[in-house]
Order: sequence, then C-alpha cells, then structure tokens
Amino acid sequence: MISLRTMAAAVVIAGALAASWPGAWSGVNAKEVTTPAPAPHLAGATRWLNSPPLTIDGLHGKVVLVEFWARECINCIHVLPHTKALYDKYAKDGLVVVGVHTPEYDEERDVASLQKAMRQFQIDWPVAVDNDYRIWNAYRNQYWPAIYLIDRNGRLVYSHFGEGNYDETESQVRQLLEQAP
Repeated sequence: MISLRTMAAAVVIAGALAASWPGAWSGVNAKEVTTPAPAPHLAGATRWLNSPPLTIDGLHGKVVLVEFWARECINCIHVLPHTKALYDKYAKDGLVVVGVHTPEYDEERDVASLQKAMRQFQIDWPVAVDNDYRIWNAYRNQYWPAIYLIDRNGRLVYSHFGEGNYDETESQVRQLLEQAP
C-alpha cells in the first residue's frame, strides 16, 4: 500500500517535471510587447502547404498572426477553432494567418499525416512545415501552442502561449487592423 507521504512526494515530483518540460503549457501568458521589435523571419521551413513560401518582408502592410502548433498537441487542437474563427472573420480585412507546424514528436514530421490533419481541422491558411525547428528557433519559441501578432510594419507586438485569452487576442487583431500601415 502506498503511503500518503509517498503519493504527495510523487505529485510534487510530477509537477516539477511538467513545469520543467520545454513544451509544457504554462497557463495563460499573454503580453503586449512593450518595445515592438522586428518580427523574426519565416525562413527555413522544409516545405510550405497551402501557399508558396512567405516572408515577413513580403507580408509588409498586412497584420500577421503566426501560430506555432503540432498536430498531436491537444492544447493546439483546442486553439485551432479560435484561430480559424479569426481567419474567417478578418482575412478580408488584411489578417494573414501563418501556421508553423513544429513537430513535438517524431511521427509528426510526416507531411502526409500533417495534410490529413489540416483537412480534418479545416486549415486553409498557409502552413510552414518546420521540421528542423528553424522558425521555432528564430522566434525563440518554447511552447505549443504559441501565437505571435505582427503589425503592418513587420514588428512583433503581441504574444500568447497556451490556450485561452481568445477575446484579448481578437481585440489585439482588431486594433492592429484599424491602424494605418
């Protein structure tokens, strides 16, 4: 029989391990970037789906939502309907959504399985296949899912990690779309 002390110790250890895992969801972590900086590049994808390769310079004048996700990440799957809603609502106003699929597990590197997941989740926006983590590293990203907003001048102005904060993210998108380039 396991003692209460042993179970408590196991819970503490499990929590510490989960918190230290680099892909762990860290709860709500949204922030407006206090000093907007040039957005990192989108170069290095092993392949692009639904689009030819995109660049930050080529997207100048657009509001860009960059979303890091992985097809087997449950938190990412929960966020995708919200991303789709933003895409459907604001693409006509100049919002460009760029999915960056960075695999969490080796089996997520398979492009055919990724394309099947994209059909399942109705992902119509451009997706960079980031199997080599080049875009992930350029953004110094650490989380699945992660959302970054880039203004019309190519500056990174907002980020959110994990699920939730959907109203704030939409508010940020609207504000950026209302600003002149």
